[in-house]
Amino acid sequence: MMAQYLALKAEAEDCLLFYRMGDFFELFFEDAKIASAVLDIALTARGEHDGERIPMCGVPVHAMEGYLARLIKAGHRVAIANQTETPEEARKRMGSKALVNRAIVRVVTAGTLTEESLLDSRTANWCAAVGEAGGSVAIACADISTGRFEIIETTADRAGAEIARLSPAETVVGDGSPFGELATVTRPRIDFDSAGGEDRLKQLFGVATLDGFGQFSRAALAAAGGLAAYLEHNAKGALPFLRPPRVTRTEAAMAIDAATRESLELTVSSAGTRKGSLLDSVDRTVTGAGARLLGSDIAAPLMDRPSVEARLDLVTHFHDDALLRDMVRGALRAMPDIGRALGRLAAGRGSPRDLGQLRDGLYGAWGLAERLDATGIPPLLGELLPQMRGHGALIDLLSRALVPEPPVDAANGGYIAEGYDAALDDLRDAGAGGRRAIAALEAEYRSRTGIGSLKIRHNGVLGYHIEVPAKNADPLMAQDSGFTHRQTLAGVVRFNAPELHEVAVKVTQAGAHALAAEAAHLEDLTIRALDAREPIARTADALARIDVSAGLAERAAEGGWARPHLVEHACFEIEGGRHPVVEEAVAKSGGRFVANDCNLSESSRLWLVTGPNMGGKSTFLRQNALIAVLAQAGSYVPAARATLGLVDRLFSRVGASDNLARGRSTFMVEMVETAAILAQATPRSFVILDEVGRGTSTYDGLAIAWSVVEAIHEDNRCRCLFATHYHELTRLAERCDALTLHHVRAREWKGDLVLLHEVAEGPADRSYGLAVARLAGLPPVTIIRAKAVLDKLEAGRAATGGLAAGLDDLPLFAAMAVEEEAQVDMLRNELGTLDIDSLSPREALEVLYRLKGLAAEGV
Repeated sequence: MMAQYLALKAEAEDCLLFYRMGDFFELFFEDAKIASAVLDIALTARGEHDGERIPMCGVPVHAMEGYLARLIKAGHRVAIANQTETPEEARKRMGSKALVNRAIVRVVTAGTLTEESLLDSRTANWCAAVGEAGGSVAIACADISTGRFEIIETTADRAGAEIARLSPAETVVGDGSPFGELATVTRPRIDFDSAGGEDRLKQLFGVATLDGFGQFSRAALAAAGGLAAYLEHNAKGALPFLRPPRVTRTEAAMAIDAATRESLELTVSSAGTRKGSLLDSVDRTVTGAGARLLGSDIAAPLMDRPSVEARLDLVTHFHDDALLRDMVRGALRAMPDIGRALGRLAAGRGSPRDLGQLRDGLYGAWGLAERLDATGIPPLLGELLPQMRGHGALIDLLSRALVPEPPVDAANGGYIAEGYDAALDDLRDAGAGGRRAIAALEAEYRSRTGIGSLKIRHNGVLGYHIEVPAKNADPLMAQDSGFTHRQTLAGVVRFNAPELHEVAVKVTQAGAHALAAEAAHLEDLTIRALDAREPIARTADALARIDVSAGLAERAAEGGWARPHLVEHACFEIEGGRHPVVEEAVAKSGGRFVANDCNLSESSRLWLVTGPNMGGKSTFLRQNALIAVLAQAGSYVPAARATLGLVDRLFSRVGASDNLARGRSTFMVEMVETAAILAQATPRSFVILDEVGRGTSTYDGLAIAWSVVEAIHEDNRCRCLFATHYHELTRLAERCDALTLHHVRAREWKGDLVLLHEVAEGPADRSYGLAVARLAGLPPVTIIRAKAVLDKLEAGRAATGGLAAGLDDLPLFAAMAVEEEAQVDMLRNELGTLDIDSLSPREALEVLYRLKGLAAEGV
């Protein structure tokens, strides 16, 4: 047995091996040590290997899913080694001591789950693969729980941002890939061959050409091939259900890098949970599929204005009709998740209940479509309604074939409805008649023997048998009693009888035949359902989109949100804007959120915002970035009115932390993120920057902040909100035409600081730093000392011109760059670096020739 186990373990590679032994999955050696620690189960030992006891632990087969969930969550991968024959078949093949054959039938990983108990119903479960070819890059991603399959054409510098958007459970790359830092799994490079990828896709979809699915670059084929090879490896040759791939390009969505997503907490909060994120605050969907789609929408706001308007029209349709919205949400709430039910059936892990969910979900979708079909509906709804119909034959078949509430476990039967199969009904009648005959026999035996406690029982070893208390067993032991002794236990004795045996055989055979007949029907019904997999998947998509739209309408009505007006020119006009997450938190504590306006235009595209800490600067910056995300995702926004031009790239540099794994301090992280903004932001971008330069010395920080403001104003020319405590930067308003000054209002009242959280025009009159420190609880003696130091510093600043002395004489950013470039003196630099005493005569001659060449070039 251990030889078989070790061979399977070698095949499983780095996976924990679940080795089936009877009613348990056993783990051995290091696997057992790891599993016992993660699962908190007993670690035992058995036999010997290389002179040492073999560690082992096990989990019951019937409870496997719960243990799998904990192992997967802990970051492990699990290979399932199951028995591929029965003990009887093994004995027939090899004799009485034959070892049952086992094989790895599946590799369970975080990105290849389909089981309902292992998945979060409200979150997509992506498995992604990155491929590159000919200088191009693509990402293939699939959620095999629903069959969704996408290929994203991207670039090397945006691949990381796309992976951050998808947040896949697993990311697969080939050996030696330049994207190794994104990977959770590395596979052989040959799996990512573009020609092999094309062949895999053709085989997967049973086509001779891929032209019907669109045009695929070599990088797209490489990524898709690598993903398909990984999924096939995990499923051991049986690829899960994948829908035809949908090809998109990164330009189709607002570009949001990983740092910005983390800063704005779009779909996950800073604590790593859904709670506290923008998604959690906005989500009013009533189905798992709707929640998953809303997460995708917020993660990838659209760049196509007609598509955004189509989504907004559908939200408006539900927003303006509360009765219709309530009806739709009530109908959706009662529907099962047909997308994931279909995924389980396609993966071969479906159950009668999954077929029942398809029946109920498709019937509910048809009924909802009938109620929504009317004149004057939005175009998007007109596209969705036909996708919700057309399943009449399948609904009728499943309605006739299945009981109203099919069970999850098919092993005990009972899921095929009476009247669907006359032969099955006869078998059930025979079984029922036999059970009635057994009950009659029990009464007869009690009467014949005079033993009132005699019972006919059934178990898996003896089948049907007669059981009497031990004190009453003697008469039945007599040779002429008509009973045959089978087993003696403590307190009871068991017997058989010819009449009982005859009836029991009929009952058992009828039951076995009935189970076999139901299993055959289950297989046939599954095949019939999978024949319609693509139309069913489209129905699931349509229901999800309707749920998202109705949910966004509910959120808008609940919060008094406004429909954004999208325009072509780069503007950002918000009246009464709020931060949805903060507003919700403030409302729960009984407070009132202070709304603020924001008006960025060509003549005022850069706002410099000053004011005290805790005054609301960061909240103001973030809320406007979130409004841009919501608007382009197709949602109403938390504002009284909103007009904005589409944002192609969104950047947020608000707060940072050490990245010790990459050897970066907080200030280094801040500078890397700021550098990315200056390198990538365009006039159509939206940028929020908070406290740039605060992580270094005062002079360095001010210099960096000053130059960044100038660069954004002169070079990037994007819409930008820049919050700072460097009041010296306000002088830039005199030099930068499109820069305007704003501040968050605060007042001191009887020695206490009152933060008004209002954004007003003009610079802040003072920093209120000491007042905030007092509000935070610093000891009075520390505050007094700080006031004395501040008075000294301010007196020195008044006498010397302070930090900003001489800044007014600086040329603007672009002119400064030209001036610096012109001052480069290569000849002087070369002479300054020479160590003449260490030069040999030959080296000195070579240096002389080089200097002469530089002089001839005029540098």
